Amino acid sequence: MKKVMLPLLIAILLITSFSAFSPAPQDDEFVIGIITGTVSQGEEEFRAAEKMAKLYPGQIITATYPDNFNNEVETTIARVLDLANQGADLIVFVQAVPGAAAAIDKVREIYPDFPFIAGVPGDNPDTISARADVVFGANELAMGTRMAEQAVNMGAKTFVHYSFPRHMGYETIVARHGVLKEKCAELGLEFVDATAPDPTGDAGVTGAQQFILEDLPRQVEKYGKETAFFNTNCAMQPAMIQAILATGAYYPQQCCPSPYHGYPEALGIEIPEDKQGDIDFIIEQIKTKIEDAELSGHFSTWPVPVNMMIIQAGVEYGFDYLNGEIETLDDMDHWAKLLGEAAGGYNVEVSNLELNDTVYDNYLLILADYITF
Repeated sequence: MKKVMLPLLIAILLITSFSAFSPAPQDDEFVIGIITGTVSQGEEEFRAAEKMAKLYPGQIITATYPDNFNNEVETTIARVLDLANQGADLIVFVQAVPGAAAAIDKVREIYPDFPFIAGVPGDNPDTISARADVVFGANELAMGTRMAEQAVNMGAKTFVHYSFPRHMGYETIVARHGVLKEKCAELGLEFVDATAPDPTGDAGVTGAQQFILEDLPRQVEKYGKETAFFNTNCAMQPAMIQAILATGAYYPQQCCPSPYHGYPEALGIEIPEDKQGDIDFIIEQIKTKIEDAELSGHFSTWPVPVNMMIIQAGVEYGFDYLNGEIETLDDMDHWAKLLGEAAGGYNVEVSNLELNDTVYDNYLLILADYITF
């Protein structure tokens, strides 16, 4: 797989690498390409790619797909192909937006059997799993079980699930809702369905956020402070955090569990330029704010965003694979070990996707333990 690099290519790699501390160099000096969203589309994975470039100077090359990726598939394909042409020996693609499968096909027209690790795919499972060597996504269904258990651990006696008709038409959300409701019944938690405005409706995001700020306290007044809340919409998370801070209720996780999701905005946390992508910094800031509010134990999330986990573990796994330390790219035990390290030592479970009676051997689902602030 190793390709010969011209002097011009070497110069390009030197220009794009970062001079920073680094672990011991990889024996064969393999190069891994990482393609992510831009800061505006996917800052978490963008910062993770920056971090890995600093960690392995000269051995990581990066690219971003366009913000309007749905309408610019050809640009995405070109940028992925450019990573291979620049000398990458393996590519980590997070998020693997629509067009990722076509990009893999294009690269393999020139470099047969080129290895790909694809995270958070936009293509359907049949399409992407037939092309990428390994595919990753969050275990959304298992989150239903885990949220109910976390709510009980926190001390909740009621679980309020906010959503709206458009979201409740999505297969994954409906399935997770069913699992959550069933687990709540098993654990003795009262389950309550609450309808919020759709942020894409007439009231917009501002109206939906205002509704949460006003309605959540009403729910607490009705069911008591020992109530856990969940909302299926990203835009409403900051308002939800603020309302829970004001009422003293419980917040097991966001729709997309991550220390970056909703917390900085809701808690007024500013992240300096030199702390961008520093997960320890943001966790410490969140803990301090919650401790100051005397609500320790009322908030939790995953210790690291799933996209960042996939990139960090993907690079480490990629080097292990290229150096011959492991033979395949879908070894679940090795992935669980590296994902756990990327999650700061928290346990990470890895399982196969099962869909419509089909088990996808190379499509792996991630479920992380909670960090409770």
